[in-house]
Amino acid sequence: MKKNHSVIVLCAYLAFANSGYAASVAPEAAKAYIISPTNGATVTSPVTVLFGLSNMGVAPAGVEQANTGHHHLLIDVDELPPLDQALPKDNQHRHFGGGQTETRLELSPGTHTLQLILGDHQHLPHTPPVLSEKITITVAPGEKK
Repeated sequence: MKKNHSVIVLCAYLAFANSGYAASVAPEAAKAYIISPTNGATVTSPVTVLFGLSNMGVAPAGVEQANTGHHHLLIDVDELPPLDQALPKDNQHRHFGGGQTETRLELSPGTHTLQLILGDHQHLPHTPPVLSEKITITVAPGEKK
């Protein structure tokens, strides 16, 4: 009897987990892009990054609305995170769950890469994923204030 109860609990958990984490669908023409800085730009820190999005809208995390999402900025990330899981949140994977469309980054002098990926209300990448092209910028040493 105890074994059957465990199987029932496991099946219920798996059904709940699978239904709760289905990625939102994105229109085929949806596109994320970085408005500024441009690919190949030389900038000084702090760097203002402006986010762009076409054929979708921006909504804060937690707000479930069709054809919307919020930005996540990948900084110096070599490989995309798993596209079937919630996006990580750390210094290289910045979340903008408030619906922000820009940020200021403190970056060390040198070469850096930036890429946007849109997350849905659960921080999951959409299907298909809405990604910007990865850009490369150079941060020049700035004057000390």
